[in-house]
Amino acid sequence: MMPQHMIIAPILIPFVAGAMMLLYDDRQRGGKFWLSILSVVAQLLVAIELVVRAKASGDFAANQDISFYLLGDWRAPYGIVLVLDRLAAMMLVLTAVLAIPSLVYARAGWGRQGPHYYSLFQFLLVGLNGAFLTGDIFNLFVFFEILLAASYGLLLHGSGQLRVRAGMHYIAVNLAASLLFLIGVALIYGVTGTLNMGHLANLIAALPSEDRPLLHAGIAILAMAFLVKAGSWPLSFWLPTAYMAAAAPVGAMFAIMTKVGVYAILRLSMLLFGEAGGPSAGFGAGVLIALGMATILFGLLGILAAQALGRMAAHSVIISSGTVLGVTGFALAGGGPAMLAGALYYMLVSVLATGALFLLIEPMNREDGGIAAMLALTADAYGIDDLDLTEVPDTAMGIPAAMTVLGISFVLLVVMLAGLPPLPGFIGKVAMIQGLIGQSALPSGLAWGFVALLILSGFATLIGLLRIGIQTFWSGDIALPRVLALEMAPIIGLLAVLGLTSLQADAVLRYALGTARALHDTTAYSYGVFATPRAVDRPAAATEGDQP
Repeated sequence: MMPQHMIIAPILIPFVAGAMMLLYDDRQRGGKFWLSILSVVAQLLVAIELVVRAKASGDFAANQDISFYLLGDWRAPYGIVLVLDRLAAMMLVLTAVLAIPSLVYARAGWGRQGPHYYSLFQFLLVGLNGAFLTGDIFNLFVFFEILLAASYGLLLHGSGQLRVRAGMHYIAVNLAASLLFLIGVALIYGVTGTLNMGHLANLIAALPSEDRPLLHAGIAILAMAFLVKAGSWPLSFWLPTAYMAAAAPVGAMFAIMTKVGVYAILRLSMLLFGEAGGPSAGFGAGVLIALGMATILFGLLGILAAQALGRMAAHSVIISSGTVLGVTGFALAGGGPAMLAGALYYMLVSVLATGALFLLIEPMNREDGGIAAMLALTADAYGIDDLDLTEVPDTAMGIPAAMTVLGISFVLLVVMLAGLPPLPGFIGKVAMIQGLIGQSALPSGLAWGFVALLILSGFATLIGLLRIGIQTFWSGDIALPRVLALEMAPIIGLLAVLGLTSLQADAVLRYALGTARALHDTTAYSYGVFATPRAVDRPAAATEGDQP
């Protein structure tokens, strides 16, 4: 059994670590790095334990085990509540798995090109983990702002004209999205008197007909904020330049930031507009399908048109977001859990693969000189005049056969992102396609159109990335780069996780299917929070053990 306070640990651990690092001089980067690594490893261990807790009732149980944590010991819906279910636990593990290699890669040089890098990284994790755990829309806004504030500093990390210009656009767009978020929250609260997600799910079916249009308007405005953060077309104009300009380890973490918007849409859509939504059931399904298909089309055209690997990686993130948004729309329109399970599996592997691709960009484009050349190239490209090119970590040793290792890693990522067998990108797409074409409740034309776009996006990814690979690895006049072990180890680690995901695809898909079924059956989520007693109401023995 799990100690009752473990649910809040993924928020407290990075918060305490980030705050502690602010007390030390920024020149003590070695100590800050190791504290950051310990923090993220602890988060991963806690997240794994939470996954075990979330699936305790079985993969296919109709009433999934959902745990609630009442902050301040105030009952819902008046107090703040954290909710742990299968989806939240899965996203916590994904965040930690991506954060570890990103931190290790930053140790090779990027972590020294600006102040407070490791603190900002930890505060980014606070926002990410909090957004996945919160059961209240306003606190979802709070955690959104925490992760966005940290991401502003991380995007500008290293300075330079390109990053500053992209960062200003990124900040302006996200501030506008935050304003939409607040407007939507105000409308929802004005109509229902609550922002607790479980409480909203209980109220929406019985909402008076005269209030329903205003609630739908509030949800639609809120969804626009989420779509901006998810990188959905036509609100994704800011994303390619911002992600391409970010430092490599920051771009890798940004791969999961778009999924926070996708997660919020998936969570609220299934809670409020699923089968238990009454007259509101299915609201927005057609819009999500259309936006998902348009986003995939925009992403694949962007990959074909791009000439730089960084821009291609950014458009791969857009394709991934569009895929999950489209499947969410189909799920609202009557699609079964199998299709949604395939999308969740695909989201896991696409985040890890695009994160690895962002880490691979800089070593592939390095001509010579190892870490000093990378920093000199950064100074030239971004207009930095005061970089210390002599400070190299003690562990900064090169790897033999660098071009071979880079080439193999790149090919594996191409196969993964293109959805070719036997890697997990193929498995996820096949699972989604099987779920789509087997549903008689879905419009056959839209379903087949979505399947065609999935296949075309993989084909476009294959063409675009192979073009870059040929230019990089088959050019006759290319100089052999010196690649550090600190740079390749994170990439190889992510590839190993992707390989394990492929080998254990049956187990991962079973978990994803249980998650999809729990999202369709909202009873445990919407009513469980009100059945959670406060500590003062529990017997003395219960306060020392697990939360009921």
